[in-house]
Amino acid sequence: MAAWIALAVVVVIVVWAIGIYNKLRVRRNEVENAFAQIDVQLKRRHDLIPNLVEVVRGYMQHEAQTLEAVIRARGAAVSAADKARQSPGQAQAMGALMVAEQALGGQMGRLMALAEAYPALKADAQMKQLSEEITSTENRIGFARQAYNDQVLDFNNDAGQFPDLIVARLAGFAHLEMLASTQNEQERAVPQVKF
Repeated sequence: MAAWIALAVVVVIVVWAIGIYNKLRVRRNEVENAFAQIDVQLKRRHDLIPNLVEVVRGYMQHEAQTLEAVIRARGAAVSAADKARQSPGQAQAMGALMVAEQALGGQMGRLMALAEAYPALKADAQMKQLSEEITSTENRIGFARQAYNDQVLDFNNDAGQFPDLIVARLAGFAHLEMLASTQNEQERAVPQVKF
């Protein structure tokens, strides 16, 4: 009789652990899906930037340094996004992505500020369209980032609470990093772009 009770207890513990593992796997998949949504929007933005640079290049030929800085920042952001795509939630990958995207945002802000000095550029229909698309994409990135962070929070909450914590540690489910848009108050200031 005691053997059957012990066997029943073992079966219950195994079923319980499998249930927790499956729940954590679902949460991890949700995090990966949420990051994929961010990735789609980042790719969209990264694809729009060369078009923007080409439109601006015709008007701002003596601002080659600025255009090259935007292109370099875009390259770094694309590379960081590729690495983050391979391991969403990993602290190092998310940190590198945040830094690269902040640098790209800074260079884009500088480009847009310089564009203000060129009335013909501000009036250019293609420039207006690209600016609207980039603004729309930035909004989408913000919403996708929020959804991602919500999924990471759910995952971290589940993986960090007892008794799920035991299964999470045994199965190698590590704490995931949220994706912050900025590091300080100055970076949180909304850029002013006017056309």
